[in-house]
This record gives sequence, C-alpha cells and structure tokens, in this order.
Amino acid sequence: MCYDAGATPPIDPLASPVASGPLTLTSADGTRFAAYLAVPERPLGAGVVVIPDNRGLAPFYESLAVRLAEHGHPALAYDHFGRTAGASTAGRGEGFPTMEHFAGLTRAGMQDDMSAAVDRLREFGDTQTALGFCMGGRLAFFAADPRFGLAGVIGFYGHPGIAAPYGPGPTQHAGELAAPILGLFGGADEGIPASEVAAFGEALAANGVNHEFVTYPGAPHGFFDVGNGAHAEACADAWRRVLAFLGGASSPS
Repeated sequence: MCYDAGATPPIDPLASPVASGPLTLTSADGTRFAAYLAVPERPLGAGVVVIPDNRGLAPFYESLAVRLAEHGHPALAYDHFGRTAGASTAGRGEGFPTMEHFAGLTRAGMQDDMSAAVDRLREFGDTQTALGFCMGGRLAFFAADPRFGLAGVIGFYGHPGIAAPYGPGPTQHAGELAAPILGLFGGADEGIPASEVAAFGEALAANGVNHEFVTYPGAPHGFFDVGNGAHAEACADAWRRVLAFLGGASSPS
C-alpha cells in the first residue's frame, strides 16, 4: 500500500467553500460500499473519481477529494471492500486486515464500483475523470476504456504491466484504451521498473492513445505525501500537472 494512516496530500488548503462528507453507493451487483464526496459551491471543472490504493478509503483520499473540490472539481473517493468489510470504513485502523480483504477483490467488481462512482459524479457535470494511486493508479489506467466515458485518467505509480496477483495489466490491454492518460512515477520505485513504464508507453503509442508520462528522479513509491519533504518539488510539480490535465479535460475538444 502507498500510505500509512497518517499520510496527508502535499497540497495547501484553499479558502473555497466546499460541501463534503461520507455517503454510501450501490454497485451493479447490489453491493453497498463507502465513499466520500466533496463538491465546490460552484463546480467549474471536470469531476474526479479518486481511486485509493489497496488500503481502501483512507483519510488521505478524503482530504484529496476536498483539495480537488477547492479547485472547482467535484470529487468522489470510494472504498474497495464493500463486499467483504461492509459499507463503512469506521474502525479501520492499523489493525485492519487489508490483505485478507484484498484477496476477495475481482477486476469486474472493482470496475462496477468505479462505474457507480462515475455515475454519482455525473450529477455535478458532464465531464468526468479518474485519479488513482498504486493499485488505484493501475485501475485508473484501465478506466481509459471507453466503457467508462471518461475525458481522461491520471495514475500515480500504478503498475502497468503483468504483476502478481493482478495478472495482465494496462500494457497488455492497451488496445482497449482510448481516453488520454497522465502517468506519474517515482524514479526510485523498485516495484515499477523504468522498463515497464517504457513498455506501457510503447503499447499506448502503437494504439494511438494520447499519453504523457513523468518520472521523478530519486522519488520513491508513494512520494506524493506531505511527509516526503525531500521530494517537495516533485510533489508540487505533480500537483501542477494534475490540475493542468484536469483543466484540459474540462475544456471543449
């Protein structure tokens, strides 16, 4: 997982009115799962589905949704574990058996949950995007599939290739992808070799998928965290790129 319980997005709050709070969504199979919605007083940009790492809906992602809303983007972060842990994240401290619940995930179930999150955000505008981290970054890359109707996707350190226990990744499914992709990676991320990033780029290029990848030299996996002071410049640059990408997704084509 990317973040411990004390992780915080490296983004200064803005004095912008935002309505935020928890809610429960229902997936295609009837599963109820936890989510957190943040909506600006005046939505001005693309909606953002925030896809967590394999810890699920943690405070980091709730805070990130609020930061996005402060910049005019309705944002909804959601949990992965409704089918095994129920539709509440209460009591999920350090002792939560994440990997036990992770073993019960399926790609179909996770994509149905993502679809439910996208549908909920459509109440606030016609243009939606996805932003994910680690496992969520990988899911964000998959969400470039036209079935989700997204204007673009952003993945922080999502493994794009064949990786246990996931199997074939976005690289192997590049022919199914269409929406523009922004990929942000750490140069010192031992779990995602530069060769995997390059192979993903080549596969996307071969299939005509618009994409941009940025690798930050020396940055580790999970670098986008206020606690990584040594990588503050990488964090600031990544946030600027996220906002620019979302701004482009909000603009008429």
